[in-house]
Amino acid sequence: MARLYPSLLLLVASMVLVSRAAHAWGTPKVVREFEDIPENYVYVQQALWFAMKEYNKASRDAYSFKVEKVLKSQEQVTDGLDYFLQVQIARTVCKRTSEENVNCPFQQDPQMKKMFLCTFIIATKPWVFELTMLKNQCKDV
Repeated sequence: MARLYPSLLLLVASMVLVSRAAHAWGTPKVVREFEDIPENYVYVQQALWFAMKEYNKASRDAYSFKVEKVLKSQEQVTDGLDYFLQVQIARTVCKRTSEENVNCPFQQDPQMKKMFLCTFIIATKPWVFELTMLKNQCKDV
C-alpha cells in the first residue's frame, strides 16, 4: 500500500499539468496588452476595411455602411496583432451589392440616415494577410 501513494501522487500531478496545458492551448499568449495607436496606422486601416466588409456582408440593409468616425483604435500583440476599434458607422447612398463603398457619400435624407456605434475586435496576422473578426457589436445612435 505504501508503494501505491507515490504512484498515485505522480498520476494526480500529471493530470493537473495536462489539464492546465489543455486549458491554455488554443488561447493566444498576450505579449502586450491593448494600447492606443493612431487610426491612420496601416494595420488599423486594414482592420477597419475588413470589419466593414464583414459588417456589410452580414447586414440585411439594402445600403452599405462605412466608417464615419474612429473613436478609439488600440493594438494588442499576441501571436499576431489584435485591433480593438470603436467606430461610428453610417449608411451610404450605395447599394450593398456595390463592390466599392469607399467613395460613396453618406445618406443626407433624414429618413434614410442611419448610424451605429460599433465595437470590433479583429485578429490579424498581416504577414500572411489573415484577418478574423473576434467581436462585432453595434448599437443604434
